[in-house]
Amino acid sequence: MNIIAPENGNSSAPRLEARQVGQILYKPAYELQRFLHGERLAQKIPDQFLLLEHPPTVTIPRRNQSENLLLSESQMSERGIEVFPTDRGGQVTLHNPGQLVGYLICRLEPGKRDLHSFLRWIEERLAKTISNFGIHGESRKGLTGLWVEDRKIASIGIAVKKWVTLHGFALNVNNDLSQFGVMHPCGLVGVQMTSMSKELGAVVEWKGLLDATVRAFGAEWDESPLPEEALSLIESGRISTSPESKPR
Repeated sequence: MNIIAPENGNSSAPRLEARQVGQILYKPAYELQRFLHGERLAQKIPDQFLLLEHPPTVTIPRRNQSENLLLSESQMSERGIEVFPTDRGGQVTLHNPGQLVGYLICRLEPGKRDLHSFLRWIEERLAKTISNFGIHGESRKGLTGLWVEDRKIASIGIAVKKWVTLHGFALNVNNDLSQFGVMHPCGLVGVQMTSMSKELGAVVEWKGLLDATVRAFGAEWDESPLPEEALSLIESGRISTSPESKPR
C-alpha cells in the first residue's frame, strides 16, 4: 500500500531511509524527531525510519490519561522508570530495553491522507515483520496495535503536523514485561502483554530483527551521515554503544 508521498510528481514510492539509533533517552529522541520533521517539511531529506530502544519510560499522550497509571511518578522514579508527556495519539505506553521502537517521519501522500489507513499500514508491516519469526500477529477491530491471539505484542501511536508524521510503534521483543504492571497498558484494564521472545521461548537476535523490520516496511538502510544537529541530539541522549546498538 503506497501511503507515503512520491517526490516531484514521480509515481513510484519514495525512499524510506532506515537508521539504527541505539538506546537513547526519550527526550532527545523526541527532539530528534522534531528536527527531522522540520527537515522533511522543507524537503531537505527523504522519509525517515528511526529504529531504537529507550530506557524504562512511560509516555502519557496529549489527552492526559494518568488514571491508567497504577503508581505515582515518584514511585516510578524509585523503580528507575521516567514519565514523559508526549504529543502523540493513542494511550499510555511503556518503553524499556529490548523493545523495538520505530519512529516514522513520513510525508503522507496527497489524496491518501487517511490516518486510519496509515495506522493499518503500520499494523500490516509489523505483522509481516514477526511472521518472519513464525509468529502470527493480527489487528483487532476498534483497537490500535498488534495482537497474538488475546495477547498484545505491539502498540502504535502517531502525531501528524502539516501531513508529516511523528512517533510510530513499540514492538515487544526481548524486554521485561513485568514493568507493564505499573499501568493499564494502552488504557486496557487487564490486558495481557506479550513479546516475541515469550512467544518463541527464546531470545530474538537483534540484527536479524532489524533487517526483517526494514524489509517489511519497504525501507533501505542509509549509511550517510545525519545533519550535525541530529547527531548532537543522538550523542546527548545515548545510553548504549554496544555493537548491536550503534547508530547506522
